[in-house]
Amino acid sequence: MSKLPVILVVDDDEMNIAMAKSILEMKVRAEILTTTSGSDCLNILQKRQGAIDLILLDIAMPGMDGLQTLSAIRKNPDYADMKVIFLTAAADRETIVKASQLKIADYVKKPFIPADLITRVEKQIFPPIKNPEVNDIFKALDNLGL
Repeated sequence: MSKLPVILVVDDDEMNIAMAKSILEMKVRAEILTTTSGSDCLNILQKRQGAIDLILLDIAMPGMDGLQTLSAIRKNPDYADMKVIFLTAAADRETIVKASQLKIADYVKKPFIPADLITRVEKQIFPPIKNPEVNDIFKALDNLGL
């Protein structure tokens, strides 16, 4: 039996955490952890020692914001390739460029559209199969409407 992927949701707004957690628990088979600050995020990463598969990270948080948190994550070689999706109410170009320089996997605008959040999360924790034969089978099934 394989273990479930672990997703850490980091947002200072408890309502956003509750919404993201509810959406993910309904549609994505994963263990969902939550916290309200960047510093707590770093502590959880340290305690779990790499047992986090994806972080959903709010950009605008008091104290250590999302960019500062991600910068601290990237400084640790163990987390250099950690998959991070930014959560943002204001997806301005400058912020997205800064986030891209820190190697974000994706970003989701708030308020969440459930289907958008699910699609972006699943893309990161369940990447497409790269076996051409399997992909051909899926294409054939799609063509048959199955």
